Amino acid sequence: MAEDLNIITGDKAKQYQSLIPQIEALINYETDLIANLGNVCAALKEQFGWFWIGFYFIEKDELVLSAFQGPVACTRIKKGRGVCGTAWQKEKTLLVANVDEFPGHIACSSLSKSEIVFPVYKDDKIIGVFDVDSEHLNHFDETDQQYLAQILGLIYF
Repeated sequence: MAEDLNIITGDKAKQYQSLIPQIEALINYETDLIANLGNVCAALKEQFGWFWIGFYFIEKDELVLSAFQGPVACTRIKKGRGVCGTAWQKEKTLLVANVDEFPGHIACSSLSKSEIVFPVYKDDKIIGVFDVDSEHLNHFDETDQQYLAQILGLIYF
């Protein structure tokens, strides 16, 4: 596949439906995990223009920054701290409409206003989180949760 995306506008679900097969084609035959994570982040950033998109992986007692797109980020996050650390601790997806109202939110950037974080699993064991931030309040919803989970399911961790 050429490394150009067909970006569409309009209905959010249709944007995801157009993007998912393109992501699948980008990562399907590549075996390097970091390359695939980078391309997933880049494709999502290009399609949706979100503020920050990236992965953190568990190393000992911390989440450590991995592939991402956006401004510089927090490099290490303790379990239970902020939205990412809480998603890790609770092993559940968190949709946060206003990060300033989230107890213990870690402000890597004051421009981030809403967030969605997914636990990432390998062999039924949590190995990290996938984090998406927007500079708009209440930006993410169940549509994002459904399709981003589908995209995570395409990645071989």
